[in-house]
Amino acid sequence: MRFISVIASHKTLADAARALNVTPPSITQRIQYIEKKLGITLIQRPSRVANLTDEGRLLLNSGLPILHDLDRLQEKLDEQRQSVSGKLSVLAPLGFGSQYIGPLLAEYKNTYPELEIELELSDKPNWSSQHKWDIIIYIGALNDSTLKMITLASNQRFLCASRSYILEKGQPQTPKELLEHHCIALRENNEDVTMWEFTHNETGKSESIRIKPELASNDGGVVKHWGLAGLGVIIRSEWDVQEHLNKGQLIRLLADYSLPSANIVALVSSGENERSARVSHFLTLLKQGLNPAPWSREIQRGDV
Repeated sequence: MRFISVIASHKTLADAARALNVTPPSITQRIQYIEKKLGITLIQRPSRVANLTDEGRLLLNSGLPILHDLDRLQEKLDEQRQSVSGKLSVLAPLGFGSQYIGPLLAEYKNTYPELEIELELSDKPNWSSQHKWDIIIYIGALNDSTLKMITLASNQRFLCASRSYILEKGQPQTPKELLEHHCIALRENNEDVTMWEFTHNETGKSESIRIKPELASNDGGVVKHWGLAGLGVIIRSEWDVQEHLNKGQLIRLLADYSLPSANIVALVSSGENERSARVSHFLTLLKQGLNPAPWSREIQRGDV
């Protein structure tokens, strides 16, 4: 049943083979063995395409709850033994995951050697994927999710530019003046990335500006590099640029205004009393490792 669930979650048998780290012929042979044993056809031919027959879908749909119950049974047994074991699957944003989540998982593995860990880094999480993630680390506006959210750390977004850019173009004094500047957009999380929203810290007045980006990318590291290179004004998360602000490599702009925050959260599928020990213990480690936030220092605005 686990094998069939992997087949069903991939478009082709070759994709399934790569996921299972086996050769495509071995996938075909195993399918034929199971079909012979059950006396039914599971995969529509040609077999290179992973399309289940009606019987295959029946096996999958009926088998998944059984697999879930077996997994929960194993987790309960592990909890009875107070053992953090099994496999922990984590999905995290590319830059943040590499810099902060990866090292915390290494620490977690050293503490619990029997634990198996899988970390996938992606700035475009696939919510429809059939892959079962234990924990999803997410930054930004969460438009729709049935998952339970746990806030790990606060995270502001800053408008900033390099010293060289400001010396050449000057500093905007109001959001509207951004229309006269070179702006750089980061395309992520299906957000309206060209609509920049500001709230005045004292008056609470909101103002939205539709920018026309000179440069745009779906990679936050690239956007930050362009900002550091003096190519324009960027919006980046506090965790990503605080170090550069402290060093004066970037200057915070429009400090009298706030941008929508993008708190760092963990998304899980189960309630606190239903979580496995490996998930609960890692959530605790995440909170400890990110509080106080390692990037949080006194903001150095700098003078040009």
